[in-house]
Amino acid sequence: MPSLTDVARNHTTLDQADLDRLQLLVSDWQMLADLSFADLVLWLPDTEGLGFWAGAQMRPTTGPTAYLDDIVGSFIPRDRRPLLDQAYDGGRICREGDPEWRDDVPVRVETIPVRRDSRVIAVIARNTNLLGVRTPSRLEIAYLQSATDLARMITDGIFPYGGERLLSTTPRVGDGCIRVDRHGMVTFASPNALSAYRRMGLVTDLVGSRLKDVTGELIHSGQKVDEVLASVLTGRAAQEIEIENSDATLFLRAIPLRAEGEHVGALILLRDVTELRSRERELVTKEATIREIHHRVKNNLQTVAALLRMQGRRITVPEAQSALAEAVRRVGSIAIVHETLSESFDEHVDFDDVADRVAAMVADVSTVSTEVRISRTGSFGVLDSEVATPLAMVLTELMQNSVEHAFSSRSTEEVTGSIELAAQRSVGRLRVVVTDDGKGLPANFDSETSGNLGLSIVRTLVIGELDGVLEFHPRHDGPGTTVVLDFPVKE
Repeated sequence: MPSLTDVARNHTTLDQADLDRLQLLVSDWQMLADLSFADLVLWLPDTEGLGFWAGAQMRPTTGPTAYLDDIVGSFIPRDRRPLLDQAYDGGRICREGDPEWRDDVPVRVETIPVRRDSRVIAVIARNTNLLGVRTPSRLEIAYLQSATDLARMITDGIFPYGGERLLSTTPRVGDGCIRVDRHGMVTFASPNALSAYRRMGLVTDLVGSRLKDVTGELIHSGQKVDEVLASVLTGRAAQEIEIENSDATLFLRAIPLRAEGEHVGALILLRDVTELRSRERELVTKEATIREIHHRVKNNLQTVAALLRMQGRRITVPEAQSALAEAVRRVGSIAIVHETLSESFDEHVDFDDVADRVAAMVADVSTVSTEVRISRTGSFGVLDSEVATPLAMVLTELMQNSVEHAFSSRSTEEVTGSIELAAQRSVGRLRVVVTDDGKGLPANFDSETSGNLGLSIVRTLVIGELDGVLEFHPRHDGPGTTVVLDFPVKE
């Protein structure tokens, strides 16, 4: 099904400003459809004036639809629907006497010209399925009156208001609807709106009261309502605002109603967001708790690393000192991940920073005489914490293994060595290559039987924790070793 933009650009002469106005209208016309209990179709004038193209369509959530099929992209020639011609040519709302019959369903049609500045740029056809019509209740009368006011404002080029920014929590008609007059007195309140105010502590009826005073009493215990809230509750400002007390939280949207240039009242839509805000507060609390846990784990790991370093300084056996130094590096790599997690708002890690910090740690604690330079190419992207921790340890072990074994026998003339860490992220997988320019793998090397503790840790983590593959190869463009890791990651 084509979009409004597609239809407008392919079949009309509407400019970008016209299209922006129509996009603003269709982003907010669910409200008009619900208040009208009717389907809305936006008809755009053909480039050559031969008829109209259906650019957008909206069904009501408050009544039966008049269109079972989607009609966006369809064309109606002039004279086929006289009401469309009349509304577009005359710039006025047109209604028919007898209903149309569509698939044995009587449909009442009304056409509403859409004006921008002094020009009619489109026509809305409002189609009401009369099988759903019954003796109107007070709610239905209030809805239809509000729909009539909005339709008149569309014809006058007043609605929709351009300064509004609709949010995901923007209330719909069915969430709760209040109608106030020009003085801010409530003339109608839907059952859902009344229930929402009851939750805030209202014990009287809303109808006949001044909404600003009632709301002020509920949220401020009689204190004066500030100007922003007052302008919304009296319907003077087209704005969204949130109000709350200890019992409930409501999200309100005011749509000022105007007729012949005069303010005649407003439609106040409201939604009870108490449970939503409660869950959000719980999530914030949980996130703060998780971050604090990561922070404390990081501190504890750093304490363990400091104790191991102290112990290492007291030991004179070289093998024991080396083993404790390796333990310090392993603990340090895990601490780096937890430190990163303690600074984020979720359980995801920007691993590029972790990889760079691990590389710097390995280079700083190198005990060989050769200066080792570690560089990174490519990006790891964002990884889950359950992937980040084992991967950090794997990289620590591989780079440390290169530092200790690849460059340990270099002569004094060979004063530098290099390790390159390359990451390549593809859909659902991460490939990591660690390459050094050291002395290369020993003859008949087998990572499974080498007896090296670091390589045993690497193999266990890659296969068991990361569900990946691990390969060791001689470097293809000179002396050295290439290690390849490939494992699945979540997008």
